[in-house]
Amino acid sequence: MQKLLIVGQCDFDYQRISFVVKKNYNIEIHRADLFDDAIQSALDTQYDLIMINRLLDIDRSEGMAVLHELKSNPQTEHTPVMIISDYQEAQEAAVAAGASLGFGKATLDTPQTFALLSNFLMKENI
Repeated sequence: MQKLLIVGQCDFDYQRISFVVKKNYNIEIHRADLFDDAIQSALDTQYDLIMINRLLDIDRSEGMAVLHELKSNPQTEHTPVMIISDYQEAQEAAVAAGASLGFGKATLDTPQTFALLSNFLMKENI
């Protein structure tokens, strides 16, 4: 089964993202709230995609720090990562740091977002 790690979302957004993703993909979703949790989860489990909030909800730390650590570690450098942000400059910075183009919460349930997700996740009969 495909696996997705969602990093740094508040409870409401985590539930919303999970609902939208699960209705379109047969997937197991994991959650990490903080930097250390995210890195450890990525080292322990092979994910098909990791989605990182621009600012981690619990401590307001930068999601880019998680991205930089994942992309600099040989064990996780090839795992696809997206930053979740509506800000274009955040998307550009993430792509420059090795992430794939992500999306914002405002466009979560749109064909454009599903096209981005389908680069890494396969639709399956649910």
